[in-house]
Amino acid sequence: MNLLSTLFGFLFRIGYFGPLLMGILDSSFLILPFGNDLVVVGLVAQHHKGAPWYVLTAALGSTLGVFVLALVSRKLGEQGLRKIAGQKRYEKLRGRVRNRAGLAVAIGALAPPPFPFTTVIAAVAALDYSYWRLLSINFIARGVRFAVLAVLALRFGDSILAIARSKPFVGAMAIFIAACLALSGFSIWKWLGEPLRHKGEKSQAARTV
Repeated sequence: MNLLSTLFGFLFRIGYFGPLLMGILDSSFLILPFGNDLVVVGLVAQHHKGAPWYVLTAALGSTLGVFVLALVSRKLGEQGLRKIAGQKRYEKLRGRVRNRAGLAVAIGALAPPPFPFTTVIAAVAALDYSYWRLLSINFIARGVRFAVLAVLALRFGDSILAIARSKPFVGAMAIFIAACLALSGFSIWKWLGEPLRHKGEKSQAARTV
């Protein structure tokens, strides 16, 4: 509970940098469904005039996070991604992504969980899709998503804040955040551990030769 309050309190205090920072984490390795959505809605509900900037920084943060994820995925390649995502899931996504990569990225950026956004981005990057197209499509799609949320926050801001402050909501979010943090740790270990394992295997092979 204290961790949740500290996290969102910090993000709200740093203003426009809150959505930027959460966007980077949320679109790379952090598994926190609706994380940046909640930050944008909360900030817009409290500070109506800053709505356009919150939308812009949230979309920019998401795009920076996607760039980090794409760099790691491109380095891993298809073989590394297949190990992380699983053979069955990877092949299914690969067939969908190869011919409709741009559409897949747009849908992933717009769709709510449980759509496998990070897996789609990783698959697209591993298949050598253009970085500029990937980042541009994500930025535009995320911008649309956060703009819609900002409009809803402007219209129903007081009701949203009242719900967010209620004890049942806070308790549910505490459990939800704890589960997401555990999954995020596993996600980071999987993504960053794979290149290290590959490097170790290559070093071992070189010493053997």
